[in-house]
Amino acid sequence: MEAIYEVEVTTGSMTHAGTFDNIFITLIGTQGVSERTKLDSIGRDFKTGMKVKYKVITRFTLDKLLLIRLEKDNFIFLPENDWFCSVVTVRTPEKDVIHFPCYRWMGEGEVIELREAKATKIYEEKYSQLKEHRKNELTLNKQVYQWTEFKPGLPQQACFQEPLSLPSVVRFSFTKDMDSAFSCSSALGEIKMKTLAKKPDPWVQLEDMKSAFWSSRTAVSEYVQLHWMDDEFFGYQLLNGPNPMMLRRCTELPLNFAVTDGMVQPFLESGTSLTLEMKEGNIFLCDYKRLADLPMQVINGKQQYVAAPLCLLYKNQVGKLLPIAIQLQQQASEDNPVFLPSDSGYDWQLAKLYVRNADCLEHQATFYLRTHLLAETFTVSLMRNLPAAHPIHKLLVPHTRYTLQINTLIRDRLLGPEGAVTQNTSIGDEGMTNLMKKALSDLTYSSLCLPEDISERGLESIPNFFYKDDGLQHWSFINDFVWNMVKFYYQSDDDVQRDTELQDWIKEIFIYGFLEQSSTGIPQCFSTVEEVIKFLTMVIFTVSAQHSALRAGQFDYGSWFPNAPGSLKRPPPTSKGSSDKNTLLDTLPDMNTSAYLVSVFWLLSKPSSDFVPLGQYPEDYFCQMAPQNIIRDHQAELSFMNECIKDRNKGLQVPYTYMCPDNISNSVSI
Repeated sequence: MEAIYEVEVTTGSMTHAGTFDNIFITLIGTQGVSERTKLDSIGRDFKTGMKVKYKVITRFTLDKLLLIRLEKDNFIFLPENDWFCSVVTVRTPEKDVIHFPCYRWMGEGEVIELREAKATKIYEEKYSQLKEHRKNELTLNKQVYQWTEFKPGLPQQACFQEPLSLPSVVRFSFTKDMDSAFSCSSALGEIKMKTLAKKPDPWVQLEDMKSAFWSSRTAVSEYVQLHWMDDEFFGYQLLNGPNPMMLRRCTELPLNFAVTDGMVQPFLESGTSLTLEMKEGNIFLCDYKRLADLPMQVINGKQQYVAAPLCLLYKNQVGKLLPIAIQLQQQASEDNPVFLPSDSGYDWQLAKLYVRNADCLEHQATFYLRTHLLAETFTVSLMRNLPAAHPIHKLLVPHTRYTLQINTLIRDRLLGPEGAVTQNTSIGDEGMTNLMKKALSDLTYSSLCLPEDISERGLESIPNFFYKDDGLQHWSFINDFVWNMVKFYYQSDDDVQRDTELQDWIKEIFIYGFLEQSSTGIPQCFSTVEEVIKFLTMVIFTVSAQHSALRAGQFDYGSWFPNAPGSLKRPPPTSKGSSDKNTLLDTLPDMNTSAYLVSVFWLLSKPSSDFVPLGQYPEDYFCQMAPQNIIRDHQAELSFMNECIKDRNKGLQVPYTYMCPDNISNSVSI
């Protein structure tokens, strides 16, 4: 007796998702396989955003439906075009409705097999066909997503050389237009600095900078331009600028920092002392020691320089964080003076300029290592070790969107030997690589977990620290979301220990991302449900909220380039009283160097053209009520947080928007 299967096919809604090509389907069940059936109805079948229904008739029921096979053949006389299939839904003769999520492109001649949406762990597989399908998927993925060395001593990367060569399953809606838009040339055009980028000349006066800067300003960057010399703003941006990662509480002065109680006494409240204020938790330190002994390059025929400063800051009685002492090199000596706010205005401003340069370089290394490179590690291991049916694959795959594409572009256009970052910073390619290696050697699991990082740096009670306030709220919400998801699929620690695919995922992260350094504290395996929840919270936080916090403010704070110079043309001063009104201009990078770095800040600060905010999951990989409800609860929390942040920002001179959920991408996508 023949059986009728009702099939509904949904084409993606993004531009060019549809196709004129022929699509064929085969149904695979426990009791047989249907004939290869062309999906053909009246009119065009696979237009962008369309749902079309078909019937597949078999001579007998296939019993439990396990897989569907889709094939795509070129339609005669028409140029081949890819098709984005979102989901296929099948209603069986037994009236079961089964969803087969796809959410990927198909090219000419491509054949893909999809299994139903229900998340399944390896030890839960009952049918030999699905066990074989699972095994084959991972075998193929390990051939496609191979690890390769980016640079010795840094996390390994995916083997792809350019983004349009990526497999269709991770292409999402990435296009050639997006590829070409990610270039400094297009950025220079957008910010009207193309002419400036051709001038290897020094700046003659600050007014020239203002006119170059003016056409691309933002509300925040205008504030930066007005206040970049103020001590109060200098301290503020170490908390809420693009690099809130350097500051830590100082309970004891480093032995190599030649500051004394008497030097800084005039800048403290009356009746107190440096020793007492350290005990009270009001003294903070930024130590840029990783910049010591890095190679420096020549730009425009001029030697470039970098300092490795120590900067001491004081939180006064009204909660303002103010710099009170700066030593520009690591080793205390007579020709390495401690600069103070009471020095001449030129000396003090110049000392702060070297700190801003050091902070800019540290930020570029930290941002790329802690977000982009780690996101790639998580993504490649996910594709190699967790099949599409795995619950953790379904949970994390939306958080991998465009990560491999953007990292491929960054390596080629920003961080390669000819990249805009390496060509226009004082330390160049070799120096940036060494800096990232040093940063990796200091990286720990606890430093990636925000509550532990804030505690270890002693920053729990510092006021007006919006990165901390918003970040801890995000960590809590993400942790709740992950807890509910993981608990739904893993009822016991034994469930975790039995999941060999999950164990392979974390093992490869440890080996290829953290280079088998057990000192990092990164787990090499999972023993408990709680360990899985914590690690997944860290992963999602890193690729979303943390990435946004380190990325989105770069243009706001760096487009007024004296505030974030990537390179300096004069060596750090070795004495006081030797600087004048021209010294600052002579020290700043040339016009073209400034323009190129600002173009990088612009590129990395703008959201992608089809941005997906944190907590939004347009693709339903689960197709189950319980995960869908968990996602809705998470979205409600984020929506409430969004409104709270907007209300708070109304009362701030400089709004902190970089961790507003509406502004955070679900993944490292830019």
